[in-house]
Amino acid sequence: MLSAEVSLYPQKTARASEIINESLQSLAQQGVNYQVGPISTEIHGSEEQVWSGIRSLFAKASSAGEVNMVVTFSNSAHKDQK
Repeated sequence: MLSAEVSLYPQKTARASEIINESLQSLAQQGVNYQVGPISTEIHGSEEQVWSGIRSLFAKASSAGEVNMVVTFSNSAHKDQK
């Protein structure tokens, strides 16, 4: 199991929220579990699912223009995972 905490920061746009929300929709298509928070999104799944989700998230966001993305990965167990 792998998890990632990701934050997207679209640059030079007045559509940042729209770009972020559209990009998050790509995660649902990857079959990963994710939870949207106020400043970041947590992604959980197999290594393949999480990496694929991160790639699709970045690809979708960057298709709208310049974007910064900050990601923290963890392979440690979470309190809700056993």
